[in-house]
Amino acid sequence: MKETRFFYVPDADQQQELPAQEAMHAMRVLRLKSGDEMFLMDGVGNYYRAQVTIAATHNCYYDIVERLPQTPQWQGHIHLAIAPTKMLDRIEWMVEKATEVGVDEISFFHSQFSERKLLKTARMEKIAISAMKQSHKAWKPVIREMISFKEFIAMPVEGHKYIAHCYEEIPRTSLFAELQQTEPADAVTVLIGPEGDFSIDEVKKAVNAGYRSVHLGNSRLRTETAGLMAVTMMQLSKQ
Repeated sequence: MKETRFFYVPDADQQQELPAQEAMHAMRVLRLKSGDEMFLMDGVGNYYRAQVTIAATHNCYYDIVERLPQTPQWQGHIHLAIAPTKMLDRIEWMVEKATEVGVDEISFFHSQFSERKLLKTARMEKIAISAMKQSHKAWKPVIREMISFKEFIAMPVEGHKYIAHCYEEIPRTSLFAELQQTEPADAVTVLIGPEGDFSIDEVKKAVNAGYRSVHLGNSRLRTETAGLMAVTMMQLSKQ
């Protein structure tokens, strides 16, 4: 199936009009007209083949022709929790690429050495949606609001939990080796710290909260690269 016109429409089967931003793209960029075919994605596992019924300047109405449930491309639940970088474009790049690779949930937190304490989640949502459409992912990752590191590790998290850091004085194992010991259907959460890494005290608190101490290999990685590496490793363990 060759999909050339994908639009993100939550609850697509319960309405008949594209959201405003998607309608603008359909009308002004693609110049769709009545009778044209397009594909909708609801972000929760379904594509829909649809036909444009009314094409106006600012509105685009449709009828659904066929519902196309998709098969998940990976098992389990992939959850990345990360401290955003000072330079916003770097964390935006990471969200885009992680969505393309495949991730179920992205959480943001600020920790002791974080240089960014605020983040516009709506912007991250837009980036994730765009990447989802470009890579034809049927599921949109959940994007969480930023909270403190202390709040995050106090939250209940299902499945296997890991904190990646660079402190050699704290025993660590390879994340990739750890993931090889899990079942594909297991949920996995990996914490990635800020540019200055977690503090030693934070690592110890996370370990006391049930997170396992890990490393991502021999290379020293930037925050956004480490985040993408962790998602890739989780993906490989879920195939």
